[in-house]
Formats: sequence, C-alpha cells, structure tokens
Amino acid sequence: MSLIEQLKFDDNGLIPAITRDADNGEVLMMAYMNAEAVEKTLKTGKVHYFSRSRRKLWMKGETSGHVQTVREIRFDCDEDCLLIDVEQQGAACHTGHRSCFYRRWQDDAALTEGEKAADPMQAYAREDILNAVYHVIQERRRNPSEKSYVASLFGKGLDKILGKIGEEATETAVAGKGGDKDQVVYETADLFFHTLVLLGYYDIPPERIYDELRRRFGMSGIEEKQSRTK
Repeated sequence: MSLIEQLKFDDNGLIPAITRDADNGEVLMMAYMNAEAVEKTLKTGKVHYFSRSRRKLWMKGETSGHVQTVREIRFDCDEDCLLIDVEQQGAACHTGHRSCFYRRWQDDAALTEGEKAADPMQAYAREDILNAVYHVIQERRRNPSEKSYVASLFGKGLDKILGKIGEEATETAVAGKGGDKDQVVYETADLFFHTLVLLGYYDIPPERIYDELRRRFGMSGIEEKQSRTK
C-alpha cells in the first residue's frame, strides 16, 4: 500500500500537513496537501502544498528560494494528518519570520518573538504581491503602533479609509489624463494599496476578488450584469 492509499483525505481531497525543522523540532508552518502534492513531495524530496485560495499545487520556495527539503514524513494514528521534518532554507512564513508561529499570547496581548529571517516580499511571486501587502496590512491592524500609517487609518475609522480611496482614485484619473505612464503606475499603486486597506477593514481576503474576476473571465459585460444577484 502506498502512502497516498494509507492516508485519509477530507471531503475536499485535502489533508493538513504540519512542517517542522528536522534539526531542532521547531514547528515551522501548517498547510494543506492533496494527493498530487503528496506524490510530488515524495518524488522530488521538496515539500509541495495545495493552495486552497489559488486552487493549485505549489512548491514551497519555488519563487523565494525558501525551499523545504524532506528528511522524514510521519502520519498520525487517525491517518488524517501529516508531520513532515524538513531542512528549511530561509524563512517558512510569508511575513519573513522563520516560523509561522512567531506570536505568543500573553496577558491578553499578542507578543512577537524573534527577528525576521527574510524580506517578506521575497516570499511571493510577482502576481501574489497583493496577498503579501494584504497580510502586512492585517498585521498592522492587529498589532498597531504609533509609527504605522496603516494603523492610523484603521484608528480613524471607515470614513477615513473611504476618503483616501476616493482621493487616490481621483489622483489616478488625473494621472491618466496627464499621460505620464510612471505617474499612472505610482497613483494606481496607491489606489490598490488603500483598496486593500478597505478589504482588510472587512476581513475580505484578496482571494475573494480573484474568485470574482475568475467568475467573470470570458463573460461579456452584458452577461455579467445580468448574472448579478438583485
């Protein structure tokens, strides 16, 4: 019997996988695998996961170089969870921390432990940079500081955030009218950023937007409008 046949995947064909440092036992992260991810991990010796948000297979470190080389794979008594010991290159967490479990709850507050092992933006492919920025925004929201611009926006409330989006949208339109491509890029980045702040306010991950755009892809504008829930 193969490992895949031994394991019990859930109704979505997934199984949770806990990854830890093979040398010191530190828990690095938890993600999900499907059968293909398990097969790829066994075949290549590099840990692969299945992204529930992007709905695709991915190898840890495929863009950042922060790969996880397999030392040992274990599974629990119920055969529905994996424990993988790895050699971790660089950071395991998208925030740049060595471990995703870098925060400790103490005295009704989250305490951050340890220095970042890498630039968090390097943990994402170019097309995933919005996810990286969104996670940083949520981090600033959960752990505000006086020096954080994002924390100040959340502190001033929804109207302030909406006002900034309106302001940046106007500046983007003005830049477009002016015809300076670099300025269009700069102002559009500002608009995207403040829109991500709004998504963070409502705890809406960028994946929700990706899913909506995916739904509309290949559909005419007229058909899309007719398909909306009234």
